[in-house]
Amino acid sequence: MNQKIQRSLSPFNSKLKLKGFNAFQIESDGAETRVYSRKDFYKICLTTGKSIINYSDKSYAQEGTILFFGNPHIPYSWETISTEYQGYTCLFSEDFFHQGERTESLLKSPLFRLDGTPILQISEQQRLLLNDIFEKMIAEQNSDYAFKDDLIRNYIHLIFHEALKMKPSENFVHHKSGASRLTTVFMELLERQFPIETPTSPLQLKTAQDYASALSVHVNSLNRAIKEITGKPTSAHIAERILSEAKAMLQHTDWNISEIAFALGFEYPSYFNNFFKKHTGTNPKSLRVETN
Repeated sequence: MNQKIQRSLSPFNSKLKLKGFNAFQIESDGAETRVYSRKDFYKICLTTGKSIINYSDKSYAQEGTILFFGNPHIPYSWETISTEYQGYTCLFSEDFFHQGERTESLLKSPLFRLDGTPILQISEQQRLLLNDIFEKMIAEQNSDYAFKDDLIRNYIHLIFHEALKMKPSENFVHHKSGASRLTTVFMELLERQFPIETPTSPLQLKTAQDYASALSVHVNSLNRAIKEITGKPTSAHIAERILSEAKAMLQHTDWNISEIAFALGFEYPSYFNNFFKKHTGTNPKSLRVETN
C-alpha cells in the first residue's frame, strides 16, 4: 500500500505566508531565498556582484549593482557568478501590498510585465538611496510600531517610483518567436501552480482567462499562441495538469475527496467527480481504492 504523506510548508515559508512580507540582507539570508514559494510572492532585489538572470525567455548577464523585480507569475532563475555578493531582498504577497487601483497599476507596470523590463542598472548614488530604503524596511518589520505594515508599503511604493524614473537596461538577449515565448511562459507558470501544499490553499489559476490575466495578455492571444505551438488548446493543458495532480493527491495524500476537490479549485465535489470521470472513465474513489 502506498504510504500517505502530508505536504507541508518550510518554517520560513509558513512565517512568510503568515506575514505576507519579509526583508533581509542577501549576504545573511542563509537558505531563505531557496525555500520560499515563488508562486505566491513578488520580489525586489538590490544586488551588487556578478550573475546571470534568466527571466521568461530572456537572459541578462549582470555585473555591478542592479535592481530586480520578480513577478510570481513569470518564471525566472538566478545564477550567482561572483565569489562576493551582497545586497537586499524583500518579498511580499499581493494581499499584503494590495491597497486599491494605485497598487494594481504598479504591479502591472513595465517592472513586472511579461514584455517589460524587470532589471535596472543602478548608479552609486541610486544604490545609496535604495540601501537606505531597504534598511528602513528591515528596521520597521522588527519594530513594535502599530502601523508598520502601512509604512513598509509606502517604502515599497517609493522603490517602485524610483525605479520607474530610471532608464531600463537594454542588455537583454531575446530569443524565440512571440508565440513560442508566450507558450513557454504559460507552460512554466502552469507547472509552478503545483504541487498544492495544503487543502486550505486552493488552486488560484484555473482557466485560460486566469492565466491570460496573470500574464497581462488577451486570452485570445494566449489561446492562439498555445494552439500554434502545441496543437492543443490552452484549456486542454490546464485540464491535463489538474488531472495529473488529482491522481497524485489521491495516491499520495490522506486528504479526503472533498478536500482534494476544493484544493484543485472545484466548488463542489460533484464537479470534481464529473471532471475526473470525463477524463479517466472512472471516479476518484475508485482510483484511490485501486492504489491501496
